[in-house]
Amino acid sequence: MKKLITVLAVPFIFSLANAQNVAIGVRAGISIPNLTAGSGNKNPLNNGYGSRLGPDGAVFAAFKFSDVFSLRPMIEYSAQGGKKNGLQAFTTPDELKGMFPAGQAPDYLYANYKSEARLNYLLLPVLGAAGWNIRNTRLRFYVSAGPFVGLLISAHQVTNGRSEFFTDPEGRQALPGGAQSFDNDSNVRNSLHRVNGGIEGNLGLAYAYGRNNFFIEGGGNYGFFNIQKNAVDGKNNTGAAIVTLGYSYQLKQYN
Repeated sequence: MKKLITVLAVPFIFSLANAQNVAIGVRAGISIPNLTAGSGNKNPLNNGYGSRLGPDGAVFAAFKFSDVFSLRPMIEYSAQGGKKNGLQAFTTPDELKGMFPAGQAPDYLYANYKSEARLNYLLLPVLGAAGWNIRNTRLRFYVSAGPFVGLLISAHQVTNGRSEFFTDPEGRQALPGGAQSFDNDSNVRNSLHRVNGGIEGNLGLAYAYGRNNFFIEGGGNYGFFNIQKNAVDGKNNTGAAIVTLGYSYQLKQYN
């Protein structure tokens, strides 16, 4: 992780000394995240996630080195996570293990309920961008990509619904006791790694008017590292599709 931070810092310092012009800007839009099953120790807890919706917003500086290439360090708020709806696994609670013969309690039980992992990160990307003006217009097409460091801000596992408990993933073998409530909001921040790292990429279309620049872009990000601390919780990677609108203003021009 220290090497990744160094990779982000060096081009930023270089850009301060060598940029032809500098702009600052903001962007805001939606994040469509999902949790993918990570490598190693896959289990029923980390499979089956679908996409959720959340906000994405950023402030950035753009350092232009030529008519084509620029560098964009950012501070980005990114909603991550995923959701499940339907029959799914959960870790067998200690109070239910006594219902089974000694040493035979299953690791997981199953129930039909809704579950949403609401994770929020502060991402620090440094994106290299290549752009080309569209002939005889104020429009410009560009692509950008680069690494990021992610800092976990908050993490909640929110569940709701009522269901019987089942011992099998098909939901055919119910435990006695009837339907139970799953309405709960658990803070799971301490069970996740605080730092992540990955890559972000975008495609964009910009409109220039004097020093003002308006743009729309779409892309995504992906975290390289498994987020769970404990092996019993399985392994997942973060990732999200992003659609944003933005504005930047050119501050300084050197030539």
